[in-house]
Amino acid sequence: MAELKVGIAGYGVVGKRRHACIDRHPDMRVVAVCDRVLPPEGGVKDGVKLLHDYRTLLEEDLDVLIVCLTNDIAPEVTIAGLERGLHVFCEKPPGRDLDDISRVIAAERANPALKLMYGFNHRYHESVQDALKLIQSGALGRIINMRGVYGKSQLITFNQPDWRTKREVAGGGVLLDQGVHMVDLMRLFAGEFTQVQSYISNATWGYDVEDNAYALMRTDGGVVGMLNSSATQWRHRFHLDVNLEKGSVILGGILSGSKSYGAETLTVVTANPESDNGDPKEQQTRYNRDPSWDEEIAAFARSILEDGPIESGSSEDAFRTMQLVYRIYYADPAWRARYGITNPEEYSL
Repeated sequence: MAELKVGIAGYGVVGKRRHACIDRHPDMRVVAVCDRVLPPEGGVKDGVKLLHDYRTLLEEDLDVLIVCLTNDIAPEVTIAGLERGLHVFCEKPPGRDLDDISRVIAAERANPALKLMYGFNHRYHESVQDALKLIQSGALGRIINMRGVYGKSQLITFNQPDWRTKREVAGGGVLLDQGVHMVDLMRLFAGEFTQVQSYISNATWGYDVEDNAYALMRTDGGVVGMLNSSATQWRHRFHLDVNLEKGSVILGGILSGSKSYGAETLTVVTANPESDNGDPKEQQTRYNRDPSWDEEIAAFARSILEDGPIESGSSEDAFRTMQLVYRIYYADPAWRARYGITNPEEYSL
């Protein structure tokens, strides 16, 4: 296959960013995009067809579909792409709930020759990849505990559309929309958290989705994780402490389009409890560029062109991360009763 012909469903900020990544890839070319804000009569710009509806997009001669749509329709379009014989890359989250991702996985299994990948973009940040390599090397011993905070000042920031405040469209609030990245990274580093306690709140903004989620979690191997996903973090913050037997790995800040989460850094702490008196040696690396979007698309293209597995961001990764999000929701008895949340343990791959 000389060139992968790509269609993009959903042409907002993220869709345009994915388009730019594809333009930089030597083996991919965007041939058509669709969005409800584009005129129904369509058109062509710079050789790319502009369409109004994803059904029309799927009639084009495509190899790959990129899905950048709201949580309510993303599973439907992902399934339609797979059934059309296309490789599909879908932004996170995979849908509103575990029903959505389960339906997608059924369609994926019915089309085993196709590749399906989810855009858990934080996995591809250089700081995260360097941290993962260090943790997996065993140089600092096993993980003892983790503490993560991912917060923004409101549910809607930087003139985003308001669908994130609507449960019927979004499925959840700040935990599902933004905190899902932190949930995914904690799983990536520590494995599966099977015991969860939580408190979920929408007491500040008053929407029908959460503006704060607090979780205390434990793996079967004894790793404890503490998480706060917040839409009342007035100073935007991304911070993850991973404490191990011989030191710590600390992720601070994340490079983003908004530039509001501070410098992206990785701090490595080498502990010697017998002599450092709680003031150990630290080495910090600061990352001044963000190649994660290009790297993520390149990994997807590579899996297609070489017929290899999705190494990071697979449908299983998406399912497990969504399952943990719903364990957090379900663990708060009041939230569970209020929204009738199904026990996530009823779902399996």
